[in-house]
Amino acid sequence: MITKRIIPCLDVKEGRVVKGIQFVQLRDAGDPVELAKTYDEQGADELVFLDISASHEGRKTMVEVVQDVASQLAIPFTVGGGINSLEDMKRILRAGADKVSLNTAAVLNPELITAGADYFGTQCIVLAIDAKWDEELGSWRVYTHGGRKPTDREVIDWAKEAVARGAGEILLTSMDSDGEKRGFDIKLTKAVSQAVTVPVIASGGAGQADDFLEVFVEGEADAALAASIFHYKETSVSEVKGFLKDRGVNVR
Repeated sequence: MITKRIIPCLDVKEGRVVKGIQFVQLRDAGDPVELAKTYDEQGADELVFLDISASHEGRKTMVEVVQDVASQLAIPFTVGGGINSLEDMKRILRAGADKVSLNTAAVLNPELITAGADYFGTQCIVLAIDAKWDEELGSWRVYTHGGRKPTDREVIDWAKEAVARGAGEILLTSMDSDGEKRGFDIKLTKAVSQAVTVPVIASGGAGQADDFLEVFVEGEADAALAASIFHYKETSVSEVKGFLKDRGVNVR
């Protein structure tokens, strides 16, 4: 049985961890290095670091902060934000990341997924998708630039294309659920999980341990990512894992 993963996420802006609701109303959540150390000690399976304003502001991910965070970790570490080329990937991986997360750059230049997978291996390439339900489309629409720009891409089609191009994992964020703490978007997560052959990380909406159980069982996610409930100590990674173990979910 595949082990389900619990992944805290550090959304970083100007060197500080922030968290908002549906990608806006950001408030400070602490120092990324200190939080990384805490999550490693709590038994997190991986850590995701997203420089959430890099693409919007047209700059590179903060390499120094990535290095500082990586120095505190013994677990896999994924970094995204402002990664637009193979050289950017090299720089982030050299700084201590194990995987790179591509979002805006992959939509603008899908060949970047293939180039990264060919050079570093598919296990290093995570496609991040910011998804929002669109009535006109009758499905979920892909957004870029930190959720600021709608595209003409449909989420499931884009996920399939990215996997065909070499993405080894999908980080799927529901913009509708993000920060709401009412649970993950089960319908979205299940649809993408059933459409692709690589692991899907569910993101957006975690409010309690029950939400993780639901997204693993009903949403068929391979991993679940959360931010605010961990940052503000509403629960801990170890508490969520204990809850899941008691209910028969295979976690580390």
